[in-house]
Amino acid sequence: MDLQSIKDPSFLKKMNNEELEALSADVRKFLVEKLSITGGHIGPNLGVVELTIALHKEFNSPKDKILWDVGHQSYVHKILTGRAGEFDTLKKFKGLCGFPKMAESEHDVWETGHSSTSLSGAMGMAAARDLKKENNYVLPVIGDGALTGGMALEALNHIGSAKTDMIVILNDNEMSIAPNVGALHTVLGRLRTAGKYNWVKDELEYLLKRIPAVGGKVAATAERIKDSLKYLLVSGIFFEELGFTYLGPVDGHNYEELFENFRYAKKTKGPVLLHVITKKGKGYTPAETDKIGTWHGTGPYKVETGAFVKTPASAPAWSSLVSETVRRLAREDERIVAITPAMPVGSKLEGFASEFPERMYDVGIAEQHAATFAAGMATQNMKPFLAIYSTFLQRAYDQVVHDICRQNLNVFIGIDRAGLVGADGETHQGVFDIAFMRHIPNMVLMMPKDENEGQHMVNTALKYDDGPIAMRFPRGNGWGVPMDEDLKQIPIGTWDVLKEGTDAVILTFGTTIPMALEAAEILQKQGYSIKVVNARFIKPLDEKMLHELFSAKLPVLTIEEAVLQGGFGSYVLEFAHDHGYQNIIDRMGIPDHFIEHGSVERLLEEIGMTTEDTVAKLKSITPKKQKRA
Repeated sequence: MDLQSIKDPSFLKKMNNEELEALSADVRKFLVEKLSITGGHIGPNLGVVELTIALHKEFNSPKDKILWDVGHQSYVHKILTGRAGEFDTLKKFKGLCGFPKMAESEHDVWETGHSSTSLSGAMGMAAARDLKKENNYVLPVIGDGALTGGMALEALNHIGSAKTDMIVILNDNEMSIAPNVGALHTVLGRLRTAGKYNWVKDELEYLLKRIPAVGGKVAATAERIKDSLKYLLVSGIFFEELGFTYLGPVDGHNYEELFENFRYAKKTKGPVLLHVITKKGKGYTPAETDKIGTWHGTGPYKVETGAFVKTPASAPAWSSLVSETVRRLAREDERIVAITPAMPVGSKLEGFASEFPERMYDVGIAEQHAATFAAGMATQNMKPFLAIYSTFLQRAYDQVVHDICRQNLNVFIGIDRAGLVGADGETHQGVFDIAFMRHIPNMVLMMPKDENEGQHMVNTALKYDDGPIAMRFPRGNGWGVPMDEDLKQIPIGTWDVLKEGTDAVILTFGTTIPMALEAAEILQKQGYSIKVVNARFIKPLDEKMLHELFSAKLPVLTIEEAVLQGGFGSYVLEFAHDHGYQNIIDRMGIPDHFIEHGSVERLLEEIGMTTEDTVAKLKSITPKKQKRA
């Protein structure tokens, strides 16, 4: 079938199961070929082909609301809703988003990038439907990994207690990004092997009611018998006790089973949980046999072999640099432990886990718990390293404030993917952490200029005993600089002058330092003398150096790959105001809107954060100079 001819899902209504099987094969072939060029979340999407097709055949989107938790498994949904022709632009600037996007289609009713939000959103939609006396189905599709998130459990509790009409699809593929962990995963494992439990109890009730009136006792005990049957047939009744009718487990690649259970769920009052078993990566051997999450999301690859197409790296990945330095220090200090909320692969903690399995904790998709768990360990004189992406740290904000900083505990937070991450777009850009962390009392926040300074910062953090400390670092690889053999401690709150100058000063850190140095060199040829400072400690500021700079009446330009509101530049402005300085201060950073997907370079151009923009800014705040001979 020509998938690019699809306009909406209505064509599915006339297809039989054999035709649907052929469509499934076409969709898988399309995904494998297209994503081999663009990269993307191939594993999750290959796993939900039949489930997505069945949902769109049995229900009527967008009247019926299909919500995709996390959203990285929505590619099949996008194909069926008329976007196959845009897949060449997947994750590119102004191209097809890798997650549901309301602006793209009326069928994208909920935008997601973080996990565990679909059930709460669905409950809101269902409650609004009921208040407006409308008639439609609400169908959140949530994975077994996302179900471990605290927000999902809160929503389950609310939905069950309110007895809201809703069909929750539990897409159980035994993995999130990495293999799932925890007690709930064990419960689901028992359910997978317990056999089907759905219609039996209702059929029993029907039979009991047909018995002649020989015993009101029989009728009176019907409910008790059904409950006993429930315990007999299901190895774990977690969802039933929460108020859901549990259906399944169902083979998520079998159309007959899916349609049979969808139709039964439609007739059931109150909340239904349909437990669907799928195979992540199904239909493409390299992805299907993946056991550690390598094929969850990938760059380009060769279809025939599954070999990834990568440019040889001249420097270690930042995640690896940080985790391996933590591992090195853990050999000397038995108090060091590593904690991750379901990201052991992304955070490059496999080596640490292999060497120190008893000191490695993967708590699942539970960022809030991870932060407070780290705090608890710190109260016992341990040295926890919390490895977490910037965008996921947002979810643990209260725990950082209330449990870590308020108690002034020695937790080292490694803020991975800080700054723009590019292709994953709005939900994953790590641009808010400075603004939401720098104002918290007791917090130390820093960012290195290169991987050599990075290893020294990790050492500094794990030897720091005066409270919480966090280090931001970007996605991708370092610069390939020479690495010191011996680790050093960097004095807290000290900056480093990288280039002297007398006309103006750039204060910046991390990924924007090369741009600042390049701009200073360009301006030097035009007669300007620009000082460049590595403001590696975002909090506390190097107040001694700031007093020197402001006293010298230098114009100041701050640059940060983070939001301007409440960020580093704001901190410098506050310092100047509080000490009565009147210097010209200008700022460059992320403007006050969400940054969509695209390459980091293209995004920086779009928001005016290039070398050319830096040169122009400096010229605008610096007294004009005659070109020097």
